[in-house]
Amino acid sequence: MKTTMRTRALWRRKVVRLQEEEQQRRTRPTDQLARRLRVLDLISIGVGSTLGAGVYVLVGTVARERAGPALTLSFLIAGIAAALAALCYAELSSRLPCAGSAYHYAYTCVSEGIAWIIGWALILEYTVGGSTVARGISPNLGIFFGGEEHLPGWIARQTFPGSDVVVDPCAGLLVLLVTALLCMGIRESARVQSIMVVLNVLVLVFVVGAGSWAGFSSGWKGYHQSQGYLPYGVNGMLGGAATLFFAYIGFDTVASTAEEVKNPQRDLPLGIGFSLFICGSLYMLLSAVIVGLVPFNLIDPDTPMSSAFDEHGMPWAKYIVAAGAIAALSTALMGSILPQPRILMAMARDGLLPHFFSTVHPITAVPVNSTVITGVVAAAMAFFMNVDQLSGMVSVGTLMAFTIVAVSLLILRYLPPNASKPVIQVWPPDKGAPSVHISPSTPVYACEVSTLFSPVLSIFSDASLQTLPGHESIEDLNGVSSVSSSGSLLLQDGTGDQEANAAPNASPVSSRWALHESLLSVDDTTTSLPESNEKLRQWVAVFAITGAFIGVVLISLAAAVEELPMPIRWIFGLLGTPSFVAASTVLFLIEQDEGHHKFGQAGGFHCPWVPALPLGSILVNVYLLMSLGIPTLFRVSAWLLLGVVVYLVYGMSHSQLSSELLKEEQTHQFQTAT
Repeated sequence: MKTTMRTRALWRRKVVRLQEEEQQRRTRPTDQLARRLRVLDLISIGVGSTLGAGVYVLVGTVARERAGPALTLSFLIAGIAAALAALCYAELSSRLPCAGSAYHYAYTCVSEGIAWIIGWALILEYTVGGSTVARGISPNLGIFFGGEEHLPGWIARQTFPGSDVVVDPCAGLLVLLVTALLCMGIRESARVQSIMVVLNVLVLVFVVGAGSWAGFSSGWKGYHQSQGYLPYGVNGMLGGAATLFFAYIGFDTVASTAEEVKNPQRDLPLGIGFSLFICGSLYMLLSAVIVGLVPFNLIDPDTPMSSAFDEHGMPWAKYIVAAGAIAALSTALMGSILPQPRILMAMARDGLLPHFFSTVHPITAVPVNSTVITGVVAAAMAFFMNVDQLSGMVSVGTLMAFTIVAVSLLILRYLPPNASKPVIQVWPPDKGAPSVHISPSTPVYACEVSTLFSPVLSIFSDASLQTLPGHESIEDLNGVSSVSSSGSLLLQDGTGDQEANAAPNASPVSSRWALHESLLSVDDTTTSLPESNEKLRQWVAVFAITGAFIGVVLISLAAAVEELPMPIRWIFGLLGTPSFVAASTVLFLIEQDEGHHKFGQAGGFHCPWVPALPLGSILVNVYLLMSLGIPTLFRVSAWLLLGVVVYLVYGMSHSQLSSELLKEEQTHQFQTAT
């Protein structure tokens, strides 16, 4: 029986209990993260995580090899694609302000098994990402010493005698320093990150300002080329946008701090939105200046900014650019290490990892054990390993997370978690009201019509009832029963206490809605139609979401994986395109479940243009995922396979959800036996 329960938990969604979590926050503050972040802190975290050192290199590489002078348009298209994922994150993070980010959303909306895979992939992403960023500090620091070879011996890269291992003490020390800063507290680390972000932004503003002055002085010769504005055509511009998409990765770090935000419903969407807007604006301004200063085919792909200023007699500007790159590396490193301890903590809270990782320091209110472990592992990798070959694996975890967040948003809108409405059978007038237990988060709506007609119990959502004629609101006290407008009690909790024929003017114990008797007039054969229609709508939504996702995968395999034989790619394209179009059309035609309005925190951000926007996000992310190449996907598959083994050995047997299912089954069997 235990094996069956654990297998069921693998596909069961986690129930959101925000009220219980808030109660635990008040009664056990030492076990919870502290809410200390405001919107400005979130913006600095988002900009610092996104506006990394890559922009100091990417503008040269993409302009020279793919986009040419159209680099600005490539940044714009990439920003729009990133905004699709950002809007999905904004709604889910404001509705579910809990640690864990994409892992938590997948656990709540999809299943435990998918959530584990996402969490395991994010562990790889943040660890390798932090190590990769840290290894870039030495070349930029060496500029101030006249080259890397002139760095002090205790921070210079060295090769172990008799081996090819190149250690980087500077990278390891930087990771440990950032780890110590993060252990001091989220507010303290956010303040330091704000200072570094301001320095980075000022450097980029200097590049834009000084570069514009040089451009107007020289006549913007980069835009006067014989090849025109699109030397590589539209395909080159779009290919450049696909590469530049990864320059926008980092806003998801904001979502990982949701449990530490004072007003998550307002501040999280603002933090994500403003972070993306600031980074996108700087990217476009910067690219417009650089490709105008130097012809795209003459841009140095390694040092595009410094070489551009050298061309115009400003060699001293390279020191300012290097300072900005160091600041960008530092903030990007914080953005890589900050989310992982919170994901480890969320997985440990759910029992999928040992409780050791969920320990929160009583003073600093940070997951100290997870932070230290993350920092030590990342520092060791940065010190000993050349992680350049693993850097492509970072993008896999990010794109998987972006994809599952968009899928979770579709599920939320069409199949909202723990918002299902209990189905209660119709009862004769002389049998009294049924006894049923409900919770405040699972509202039940009932109405009873005149005895001239068959009694009807109708289950509606709030939004549906507001559109019906003759409804009136009654104050909701406890959310355990409902009464009709005639005063007849229709629904009670499971305590067994029943009252019939209450006085018309008597105050109900608790009521959500009362409907006039003239609302419904149907016979017994039609009373089950609302239930059957809702079941049909849910199944249609399940098949439509699944069909759209399968169609996206097949289209992406056909369009992005060049290693596949051409006939296979044609088959995938011919199968995937109609599947995606048909499933998307169905999602546009069927109604969204109004129960999603009661899911999670009330008053959160609502993503616009659903289902078009999340479907577009899935299409973009899966296409980019497939375009990373078969070798990269195979390397990530090995890591994910290791994660499956860990889950089967430890996570499945210690899962909180599995334990709850087992207790429910044992209770049910005991009640049945008695």
